[in-house]
Amino acid sequence: MRFAVAGSLAAVAVAMSLGAAPAAAQQTAAASSRVAFVNMRRILSETPGYAQAETTFVKEMSGYRAEYQKLQVSLDSAASDFEQQATLLSATARATRRRDLETRQQALEQRGQELQQRIATRERELLDPIQTRVVAVIERLRAAGGYAIVFDVSTQANNVVTADKALDLSTQVIAELKKPS
Repeated sequence: MRFAVAGSLAAVAVAMSLGAAPAAAQQTAAASSRVAFVNMRRILSETPGYAQAETTFVKEMSGYRAEYQKLQVSLDSAASDFEQQATLLSATARATRRRDLETRQQALEQRGQELQQRIATRERELLDPIQTRVVAVIERLRAAGGYAIVFDVSTQANNVVTADKALDLSTQVIAELKKPS
């Protein structure tokens, strides 16, 4: 984070030394180079309604998973039976059973895709309203604090090595979300 801020400030300093920007633009650029961060995982876990949405999602997803596993077990059993009986079957019967297994495999894959789509849709239905509220609060705090950028440090790909804890807006966001509407 220090590198990003230092880079932004260095760019402003170069622009100022070259006289490339008017004084007002230079002041705006310097003022808007403030950064902050949040921990979205923490915020979401402490947001009212999130735990219930997550519980609902996990319960529904387990039902979809059970359905898929039941279909997979049935297909695996049919494939095992076929392997055991293949030598006893005529070439025509073997080809027919093999096509049947391939058809069942395709149906399983299609059902798996349908279930994945249902899961993704349901996750959006449950989480989008919560995430919209969270982002709105973060945006309000960003604007009120004069921050140019607010980073999420809860993911492994955030590339933030170290940051001043005073720039962490997570506690403020959680407090705003817990206020009565």
